[in-house]
Amino acid sequence: MLSIIDRDLAQQIVNTVKDVCGHDVNFIDCSGMIFASTNKQRIGTFHEIGRKAAQAGSMLEVDTDTGFSGTHKGVNLPIHYKDSIAAVIGISGDPEEVRKFAYLAERITRLLIREQEVSAFSRTQAEKRHYILHSLISSRLQNYDYILHCLEDLHIEKESAKRLLIIRLKSSYRPDRLPLMEQRILELFSRTRTVLYSYHYPNEYLAVMEDTYFSDYASDLQMFAEKYSESLCIAVGKAVKGISLADSYDSALTALNSLSGTQLHFAVFDNLTLELILSSMTSENRNAYFKKTIEPLSTSDIELITCYFENDMSLLQTAEQLFLHKNTLQYKLDHIYKKCKLNPRRFRDAVLLYLAVRMHTYFTKKETRHD
Repeated sequence: MLSIIDRDLAQQIVNTVKDVCGHDVNFIDCSGMIFASTNKQRIGTFHEIGRKAAQAGSMLEVDTDTGFSGTHKGVNLPIHYKDSIAAVIGISGDPEEVRKFAYLAERITRLLIREQEVSAFSRTQAEKRHYILHSLISSRLQNYDYILHCLEDLHIEKESAKRLLIIRLKSSYRPDRLPLMEQRILELFSRTRTVLYSYHYPNEYLAVMEDTYFSDYASDLQMFAEKYSESLCIAVGKAVKGISLADSYDSALTALNSLSGTQLHFAVFDNLTLELILSSMTSENRNAYFKKTIEPLSTSDIELITCYFENDMSLLQTAEQLFLHKNTLQYKLDHIYKKCKLNPRRFRDAVLLYLAVRMHTYFTKKETRHD
């Protein structure tokens, strides 16, 4: 019985039954010991009729408070669960009055036991998925056969191409809304046939998706990210074959980092270009590059050439956007050239400056968002 029902659940059962019938209720194990009771003084005492009811496998009634050790008048009903007797529920009181509650008590008990089993199973499955996924992304495959068995149970092919997905909740997301967002994310996984996923503390969901499914559901992922853009963003790593997903995880992190400082909320590693350079650049290299390019420029200078590049180096379009005369714009670009020794109107110099301002924008916004 103890392997099925713990003390907390037993106490929950007797409290629930008492709420219904208004009488004291005892939860008696098959040896006759009162395991839980609404009368705390009776917990740990022997109940002779309770043991007899467990042995007989049928309800026994007592219409007197004398004659049996530790027994008061009432009804005592064995609880059958999975072809065995789990325990005996004893309801104290006149049998004529409490008899009607006996079978209701049995139903309540069976429901609560079943609820605990479902919760335990769900908890076990979540823990299993967490272990498997983190083993795959960290390449720690000591329990190789066990992992393969679990993947087989989840219908994930050993040699198929897979991608690692990261769904990151924004730091501004309200914790009290997490259960609702979690439900939406799990529904997304269900729609996209994603069966291996896990919550990654403190604010991420990691998931493994078959590459063939990703081709079918990429648009679903992007629409989900756009719909809930105020709450989260989604990044998808590159496809890798086999069960080691470390490379896909690293590339998903790169895709995730590429979203910093942008208005985008969905990124696939395969589609990254300049972001690959920016996201992998160290602060030392970044500062050295700035020193050689835009360090002498003022904030207004950087804003001007940023606008210039956004308009494909068109003097006319840039001047119109900045409300400047074309000659004034040319003067300002020449002034930038004198400051940093790089000419924004010369292709090779423009490339260097473009990378610098993109890098400046990328990391400035990234640091602002972290703050």
